[in-house]
Amino acid sequence: MKAKSAPWVLMAPFLVLFVVTMVVPIIMAIGYSFTRVERSGLLGEAGVTSVFAGLDNYIAALSNVNFIASLGRMVLFGAVQVTVMIVAATILALLLESASAKWPGFFRATYFLPYGIPGVIATILWSFLYIPGLSPIVDTLAIVGIDVDFLAPSMVLWSIANIVTWTYTGYNMLIIIAQLKAIPGELYEAAKLDGASSLRVALSIQLPLIRPALMLTIIFSIIGTLQLFAEPRLLQTMSSGITSEYTPNMSAYAFAFQYNDIGMAAAQAVIIAVSAFVLSAVALGISNWTEKRR
Repeated sequence: MKAKSAPWVLMAPFLVLFVVTMVVPIIMAIGYSFTRVERSGLLGEAGVTSVFAGLDNYIAALSNVNFIASLGRMVLFGAVQVTVMIVAATILALLLESASAKWPGFFRATYFLPYGIPGVIATILWSFLYIPGLSPIVDTLAIVGIDVDFLAPSMVLWSIANIVTWTYTGYNMLIIIAQLKAIPGELYEAAKLDGASSLRVALSIQLPLIRPALMLTIIFSIIGTLQLFAEPRLLQTMSSGITSEYTPNMSAYAFAFQYNDIGMAAAQAVIIAVSAFVLSAVALGISNWTEKRR
């Protein structure tokens, strides 16, 4: 009996922490999403009360043009940025795991290094490369007659995408490398005996066998895209194209801490979570469908 209860005793601290910091806040957010605050008196001096609002917050959130635009903006961002990042991470992983790669450990650490830099610091560093007058990139392009403003409303989304790609490509590369290292060496030996080229090995052996790692990185990236907050929030003071509701997370933050509408913020947070789940499920479904057709 003691042997059976021992694992639960050892996991108890983690389970308590998980419930308190994850499960309870999620339940509270869902509860808040069905409530609204009513203020009594001309200026609310008579007190406030929380009343049941039904689906009013969800209807208001889905009717909010800015919030819907932020969701669409993140879908576009993810379709381009995630694709570029995963392709780059896959190519880097395949190159570093090839037999002819020199100093793979050094380059793995180099490519992974940006992930160790906090997103806030990375955004500040890149902002100096975006601001005209401070950026050597902008000044160099101006010398050759190319006038570019990385913080313009039409460009700032892709400037943010560049920061995210620079930060997370190395992290995704390591996940893919871990899957590549799990491929049995016998498969490489058989391919070598058959005279397969490095490209054929990559296409016929490595890419099909790292599909689980690719799906993991894609799902993580989809979730991270909908949670985008720090980068646009910091660049907001530098670009007129970034509003307080530029991304779904920024919109929920604005309603919670600027407009003091906790119910609306909670409803938007729930919609963001459901959207991440649906998009991840769609990506997984497409992957399974293409696998069955092979």
